[in-house]
Amino acid sequence: MTKDELRELESAPKTPFQMFVDRLVCFSPVIAGALALAEYYWIPNLPGNESTNVYAMFICALMAAVFAVFIASFANKKVFYTLRYKAPFYSFIFIMFLAYDWLTLKTGILVLPYFPWVDQVLHAFISDRAYMTECTINSLILLFTGYFTGAGLGLVTGVACGYNRRVNYWIAPFMKLLGAIPSTTWLPVVMVLASTLFKGSVFIIALGVWFSVTIATQTGINNIDKSYFEAARTLGAKGSQLVFRIAIPFVMPNIFQGLTQGMSSACTALLVAEMIGVESGLGWYITWQKSWAQYGKMYAAIVLICVIFVVVNAALSFIRRRVLRWQEGVVHE
Repeated sequence: MTKDELRELESAPKTPFQMFVDRLVCFSPVIAGALALAEYYWIPNLPGNESTNVYAMFICALMAAVFAVFIASFANKKVFYTLRYKAPFYSFIFIMFLAYDWLTLKTGILVLPYFPWVDQVLHAFISDRAYMTECTINSLILLFTGYFTGAGLGLVTGVACGYNRRVNYWIAPFMKLLGAIPSTTWLPVVMVLASTLFKGSVFIIALGVWFSVTIATQTGINNIDKSYFEAARTLGAKGSQLVFRIAIPFVMPNIFQGLTQGMSSACTALLVAEMIGVESGLGWYITWQKSWAQYGKMYAAIVLICVIFVVVNAALSFIRRRVLRWQEGVVHE
C-alpha cells in the first residue's frame, strides 16, 4: 500500500465545504499573483522610477506554472496533496514580491541604488545575459573541477585511513590540523604559490571537499561490523574484494553525506576565491558590479548563484536517492 493510499484510508471523509476550502487554498497562489499584477499596473510609480514589464511577465509565468499544477491536481491526488501543502508558502512568495515592489518602485521607501526593484534585477538578466552566461560557465568549470578532484582524493584517503591503521597513523595528524582551519584561510598563501589563479582556486575548493569526504568515509568504515569482513573471508573474499564488495557499499550513505557537506564547502570556497583572486566567474562579477554601484546586476548575479547551488544540491540529492534506493531506512522519499 502506498503512502497516498494509506493517507486516504486513514483520513475521514470531507464535507463539500472542506473540499471547497482545500481547492481555494490550492488556488490561492494564483490569486496572490493577480494581486501582485494589480499592484504593479494600478499603483503609479514614484516619479523618476521606470518599469520594463519584465516583472509582470515573470509573475505571469509563475502564475501559469501554479495554475497548470492546480489543473493537474484534479486528476492526480499526489499532486493535490503536494499543492495543498505548499500553496500557502507560494502565496507568501507572491505577497513578498508585491510588498517589495511597493516599497521600492512605487513609494521609494527602500531607496536606490542599494534596493533596486525586482523589475531592474530581472531586466539585468536580459541586458547582460551574454556576460552572465560566460561568468556562469567559468564558475561551473571551476566548481566542478575542484569538487570532483577533492571528492576522488577524499574517497581514496577515507577508504585507506579507515581500512589501514598504518595509513591512518600518517594521515590523521594532518586531518586534525586541516579540520581546525577553514580551507579559505589558505587562499592568500595558495594564490602566491600557485602557478595560475585557476589552479590555486581549484586547490582551495578541492581541499574543503577532500576533508569532508575523507572524514565521512573513514567514519563509515570504522563503524562496519567486523563480522561482515570475517564472513566475506570465509567465502573466499580477499584484499580489494573486501574493499569494493563490503566496505564501499556499506559506507555509501556516509560518502554521500560527505559529498553533500563538501558541496557546501566548495560553494563557499568558490565565491571567496572568485571575489578575492580569480578574474572571472559570478563571484568576480558581483564584486565588479558592486564597485560600479550596479546593484541591480549585482543582485541578479546573487540570485543566479542561489539558483545554481539549489539545482546542484537537488541533483546530488536525486543521485543519492537513486544510488541508495536499495538500502531500506536510509533514504526517505
